[in-house]
Amino acid sequence: MSENRDEILADFQEVNLKLTDLTSDGFVGDVDVDVHPATSQQTYVLHINVQPSNQLLHLNFPAQQDILSIKNHVYTVTDIPVRHQVWSGWPSNISNHTTLAESGVGQEHNLLLKRADESMNKPSNNNNNNNNNNNNNSHLLNALSSAGTSANNSHSSSSSSRHMMNFGADSLQAIPIDSESSGEEFEDASDFNNDDDIFTETPIINQQKRLIPDNVDDETIGSIQFVENFAERYGPQHPMFFQGSLEDALKEACHRPSARDRKLLAIYLHHDGSVLTNVFCGQLLACESIIQILLEHFVLYGWDLSFESNKNMFLSSISACVGMTASITVRNIPTDRLPAILVISKNRSQCEVFQVIYGRCEQTQSGNVGVDDLLSKLMEASDMYSEQLKIELREENERFAREQVKLEQDAAYRESLEADRAKQEAKRQKEMMIQTERRRLESERAENEAKRELIRAKARSTVPDEPQQGSGESITKIRVRTPAGDMLERKFTVDTPLELLLNYITAEGYLIDEFKVISSWPRRDLTTLNHESTLKELKLYPQETLILEER
Repeated sequence: MSENRDEILADFQEVNLKLTDLTSDGFVGDVDVDVHPATSQQTYVLHINVQPSNQLLHLNFPAQQDILSIKNHVYTVTDIPVRHQVWSGWPSNISNHTTLAESGVGQEHNLLLKRADESMNKPSNNNNNNNNNNNNNSHLLNALSSAGTSANNSHSSSSSSRHMMNFGADSLQAIPIDSESSGEEFEDASDFNNDDDIFTETPIINQQKRLIPDNVDDETIGSIQFVENFAERYGPQHPMFFQGSLEDALKEACHRPSARDRKLLAIYLHHDGSVLTNVFCGQLLACESIIQILLEHFVLYGWDLSFESNKNMFLSSISACVGMTASITVRNIPTDRLPAILVISKNRSQCEVFQVIYGRCEQTQSGNVGVDDLLSKLMEASDMYSEQLKIELREENERFAREQVKLEQDAAYRESLEADRAKQEAKRQKEMMIQTERRRLESERAENEAKRELIRAKARSTVPDEPQQGSGESITKIRVRTPAGDMLERKFTVDTPLELLLNYITAEGYLIDEFKVISSWPRRDLTTLNHESTLKELKLYPQETLILEER
């Protein structure tokens, strides 16, 4: 058993180091590791056994990740604070600021982790348990090595068992690493669990909370949960995601009335089964320049494809909103190329896939898209779309000018038509007024004529018969000249009152209210005299010519 333990410890401690003077960096023992340029681009896989829960974590980190940030990331998964983390398996010559590339560990490395407070509750020197501890440590290390090998073999077929972490740790407080973490620490690993069977054939994997739960039944709820869980996992430094359905996001970006108000729709496609997810979310999407360009030129929508049910919902939605081509494009993206940003644009009246930006970029040395690559692709998409919009804006302006001319012509026609209608209406109103006035005058004239006729009839009834010559009575002949030049002539007795003479003139149609009856000498208006006076008293005999004048 002691030989097995020594072999295992030798596996954990055997590293290739070049020693140099780096006292300024504060390394223990002034040791440094010569980092080959290619090594800095590698990805390291850490197989961490967490005690006493028997959880086996497979975490991917870039070569430039330092030990302190790894501890902080492990804290986000295990809830074991950095100050309570007791590690076994690290080389003894590292500090919190040592990177994986500098540490000298292999690209796949096995580690043990437990809480400090639990280990302190147990006596550190228990001679009765030393043999058991050695046996248990052997089991632990064998199981851990076996689990790491198993995870390495299944890495290409199933990446969902790995827990992806956010790698930014610039703002985290540095906690000194336990410099005593060496092979000797494995001798105390039995304090974690005295049971020999601490690992099973299939290790228990700490399942991370997905950004969108399985079988979400509403797009809007799913998008809200995506944003909340994204911020909880990767921190507050991230782009602003649109919260709502994909159709609403498409309306916000592409279906604007004017082309000058449109933006590109960037759909971030997430998958926790991809080893690229944590770097993409924790570093690229947290970059201020990336956040700024997405805010200014894109409407960003996020969706998690980790669960098949949510993937099918998204495929159905994008097929209905954009088209079958977009759905096929998303369906054909392999998991190892995710995350991806699907850029949707509106060309004329049709929405289409404008560009796909994959998380894996074969052109780069590391195979992963970097900040500069992503920023360049986003700027390129924005510039290309701006050129496309210039054509639509020019056509839109020309169409607007034509519509404006037509509107002005229509307005002028309506004004002319309204003016003609106004004239016709004024003419009609005038004719109606004339007709109304004519009817009023005719009615008034008829009424006056009826009154005149009544007055004439009444006056005629009072006029006595004309006396005959030789009747023995004194007779006077009265002549009346009308305004028209006609002459009325009649005989009256001299004792006839003036009123009867005036009644005679009235009976002939010349009412004394309308005409004056003028005697020639002396000139006087008889209508103003006493109507009871006789013709003799008025000296209107033996004959007299009277003149009618209109009043």
